[in-house]
Amino acid sequence: MEKSLYSLLLSDDVVSEIDRQALRAGLSRSALVNRILAEYASIQTPEMRIDSIFRQMEDLMGSTGDLVPFFTRGQQSMTMKSSLQYKYRPTVKYAVQLYKAIDGSGRFGELTVNFRTQSRSLLDEMTGFFGYWKLLEDSLIAGSYEKDAIDYALQDGRFIRTLALPKGSAPTGDELGEAISNYVKSFDSMLKAWLSGRLDASGLAESYKQAFPQGPGV
Repeated sequence: MEKSLYSLLLSDDVVSEIDRQALRAGLSRSALVNRILAEYASIQTPEMRIDSIFRQMEDLMGSTGDLVPFFTRGQQSMTMKSSLQYKYRPTVKYAVQLYKAIDGSGRFGELTVNFRTQSRSLLDEMTGFFGYWKLLEDSLIAGSYEKDAIDYALQDGRFIRTLALPKGSAPTGDELGEAISNYVKSFDSMLKAWLSGRLDASGLAESYKQAFPQGPGV
């Protein structure tokens, strides 16, 4: 959605109140005015779409207790923290970043898993999990997406996976929020099971198929 510069004549009292509300919401004056006018005209801006998806995720994840979500309205990212079932109870942080527009291959965001640790054994186990997760998705779901829509990176204590829409899909904001929530929750659950020894490679493959019988949708 393109933006242009416009000149408006506004009351000083109105601007003062807009500035106060913008500060409280963590937005600029222009961003808040744009949102107010968009709501009045029944137009959904990219920022409103992202907020809607994150609110749905917050509702769904907040009820489980395993993942603690946090996001600030008007921002393009949401973070979630989870405690791993591993010796000294280290934590892993998930971050979902959403783009303002969907690109030509269907990409609309990315998931980052931050797992900084000083434990060599934990690092090796998590690296093995991420590698096998990629192999699973390459074999099970890659054909449902445009070529190279799903991409992976493993670097400096971070595992990054792009989020994309399967070919021909057009989910609503609530549906997309639910799909992302299910993906992160399932990923977190299977990671914990892997680290605790409850899942091996074949068990992980079976758990993935059970969690996403029609594919994860993201």
